Amino acid sequence: MTDTAIPTTARHDPAALDPAETMSRDELEALQLRRLQQTLAYAYERVPLYKRKFDEVGVHPDDLRALEDLAKFPYTTKEDLRGEYPFGMFAVPQNQIARIHASSGTTGRPTVVGYTKNDLDVWASLVARSMRASGVRPGNKVHVAYGYGLFTGGLGAHYGAEALGTTVIPMSGGQTEKQVQLITDFAPDVIMCTPTYLLTIMDAMRHQGIDPRKSSLKTAVCGAEPWTDEMRHELEMGLDLDACDIYGLSEVMGPGVAGESVETKDGCHIWEDHFRPEIIDPFDHTTVLSDGQHGELVFTSLTKEALPVIRYRTKDLTRLLPGTARPSMRRMGRITGRSDDMIILRGVNMFPSQIEEIALRIPALSPHFQLELSRPEGRRMDEMAIRIEPREGTTQEERTAAAATLQEQIKIHVGSSARIILVEPGELERSNGKLRRIYDLRPKTP
Repeated sequence: MTDTAIPTTARHDPAALDPAETMSRDELEALQLRRLQQTLAYAYERVPLYKRKFDEVGVHPDDLRALEDLAKFPYTTKEDLRGEYPFGMFAVPQNQIARIHASSGTTGRPTVVGYTKNDLDVWASLVARSMRASGVRPGNKVHVAYGYGLFTGGLGAHYGAEALGTTVIPMSGGQTEKQVQLITDFAPDVIMCTPTYLLTIMDAMRHQGIDPRKSSLKTAVCGAEPWTDEMRHELEMGLDLDACDIYGLSEVMGPGVAGESVETKDGCHIWEDHFRPEIIDPFDHTTVLSDGQHGELVFTSLTKEALPVIRYRTKDLTRLLPGTARPSMRRMGRITGRSDDMIILRGVNMFPSQIEEIALRIPALSPHFQLELSRPEGRRMDEMAIRIEPREGTTQEERTAAAATLQEQIKIHVGSSARIILVEPGELERSNGKLRRIYDLRPKTP
């Protein structure tokens, strides 16, 4: 790869925009085309999986003469990465790999990703770019509550924060009481964690008699799980701060593939000088959709050395929109869910984010809920129950009315029936990182 050493955040004034952020759209697409041609040739020559996949469909890197030609090339899936476990996707010798990350592997073999030293520098610079867009500035103190280790969140945020010129507090996830203590004692300006874990920290502050709105935190950079504007409002009002999204996934890089601007708060701008996005129909994956249409997000890396990815199917459902705060860079709409997290209940498709959006519009209900799917013995139809906490201080009459409203609104806006189970405040499991929302109790088919 010869076109990756573009000056980025780590190589000039950390507070200034990167050169790519001020490019015109035509300049950016010319850069994308050049980098895409290099990436396809590089992957074909160095990764046996890509040579095999390209040859099977009769396509060659030379066939890409325009950006639209990318649609001719095959997709990469998580199953491809698992099939090449552990290091079959690496495009460089082992002695050039500076770091290895991996997924948890809870549903099979983990997906393993590697980084060269240059990959790590680019990654840090893009996290720094995302943080700066979200309002973080050099000299701020940044409390990192993403998990460290093989998960990319903690170290990705850490090195990005250092590249931006901040002071990093590497707390990692969990130990919520200690999180509250360090926020109180160290007075950080910024917190980086999942939105549901920030909710857990906020609740813990209240239980300790601390007013969350009086903490030192002024900015939250949250990611690693889908969240709604209603959740943003909950966090911003509860903590008196600005909450912005950051997007990424380990197979493509880690956090920092896209970041949200604090000025607009209208979705993450994708850093298209390093990643080429597409939206495809998740059911008819041969169809590339136009900007503005909802579908599955697909990424091709443009500068990665250790593990280039070609048309990686993320399973995240969203749409591409015109840039605003960074006009040449397209934005992602809010992720409505993942195609593999979609609940199909009596022929109706739904996502947990839809329930969150509805629940948080009802003042007496909290953001703490779980979905339970079951099929009672002797019945042919699946059922859904929503276990949800009311807000503290609400009366029994308010809680009963709120449950009835939630049931009605789900029927109207989602199109499915649900049983609402009110539980006591504090009863449901709290997030220590990524929160589990769905409990599928249906009998497994052989």
